[in-house]
Amino acid sequence: MKQRDSNSAAIYNEILFKMSPEKRLLKAFELSEFAKQLFKCGLRKKHPNLSEKEFHAIFIKEFSTCHNRNY
Repeated sequence: MKQRDSNSAAIYNEILFKMSPEKRLLKAFELSEFAKQLFKCGLRKKHPNLSEKEFHAIFIKEFSTCHNRNY
């Protein structure tokens, strides 16, 4: 399985390398939004009975801790 994963990563990196800087940036934004939506779905499954207002408050609190503080 490791070999297949490294091959996939190499192919993905090659595709990214061939993209223009603008397309790479757009892809980064797309992947960031996708990760945010996955996070939101998981959080909603964890808290299915909260109102939208309560859920949003928890989402903001939890999401604010999901970043790299090294910069």
